[in-house]
Amino acid sequence: VFSSTSTSATYLPGPAGSQLVQVNFEGTATGFGTIGGTATFAGGKSGTLSYNGAAYLENGDQLSGTGTGSFESVGSHRWSTRFIVHVSDGSALLSEGELDLATRVWSGKLFEWS
Repeated sequence: VFSSTSTSATYLPGPAGSQLVQVNFEGTATGFGTIGGTATFAGGKSGTLSYNGAAYLENGDQLSGTGTGSFESVGSHRWSTRFIVHVSDGSALLSEGELDLATRVWSGKLFEWS
């Protein structure tokens, strides 16, 4: 389970007249402690996303993760997200979540992926 809140967003021109939105998040994830990262969304109501982040474990260790996947609108100001995260310890996770654009909260679940 993860829950994070957007702390800032940057809007950039993308390829072929599209727009890229880079959003910084901070929060927590079960088994990972405090997390922070940047998600880049490309598209309008649906499209691709990439993620780069870090986890600060309770034992003092740090892990990093990168991932790619997709998002799509699932209602007024809500996006469903799905992507694979490759973690620096060699593991991989499936992240399935929902981003509430009005409250800026991104929450969901993480599953082991092989």
